[in-house]
Amino acid sequence: MRIVSWNCNGAFRNKFEHILHLNADIYIIQECENPDETNHKSYKEWAENFIWIGDSKNKGLAIFTRKENQIKKLNWSNEFKDHTVKYFLPCSVNNEFNLLAVWTHRNNSPIFGYIGQFWKYFQVNKSKFQNILLAGDFNSNSIWDVWDRWWNHSDIVKDLEELGIESIYHKFTGEKQGNETIPTLFFQRKIERPYHIDYFFGSQSFQKKLRNIEIGRPENWLSKSDHMPIICEFH
Repeated sequence: MRIVSWNCNGAFRNKFEHILHLNADIYIIQECENPDETNHKSYKEWAENFIWIGDSKNKGLAIFTRKENQIKKLNWSNEFKDHTVKYFLPCSVNNEFNLLAVWTHRNNSPIFGYIGQFWKYFQVNKSKFQNILLAGDFNSNSIWDVWDRWWNHSDIVKDLEELGIESIYHKFTGEKQGNETIPTLFFQRKIERPYHIDYFFGSQSFQKKLRNIEIGRPENWLSKSDHMPIICEFH
């Protein structure tokens, strides 16, 4: 099974054909339009099997899959005390494993933006993090850890590891968090501003079945988005 995660940087209706050569079984796309509310015929026809969430029809989070696959949205909580977090899209794939699509957002939170949003989501749903694959734009890296916060990127990585869930990229390459050699983002599409902020995390079953992980190269993707796609292949 091949799974791709990509923040398309908007206007996915004009970009989806650019990812077809990746020949994935599942595409996790951040910042894409709702296919049900588009007038783009080809995009609508291609998106024959998907789930989507978003505050605007023009920009949300989606999971697209081949028509022979079954994906069912799961009713996990977005509520942490008096705060609603976004964007997290959990689903069951073929009744075989859980997939959580992620696009962390500042969400008007002065303190709990980005990885803080994931921390809150994790607190209320971690009992469900079993036989699971997490993928998407986390907007986070351990280089931005703040010493007096208990929900830093590094803390989240440790919390996931306690459940047997690890970063696929780091498991495959042997690199340490914060010392990644392959960027997933070129801020403002500038080669001189590379960061690694997009991830796949998987339970041990995914770690054992991992065949390959690849990150797109800027010469192929920077004209389409500031993010590079991540392609994971599992036995």
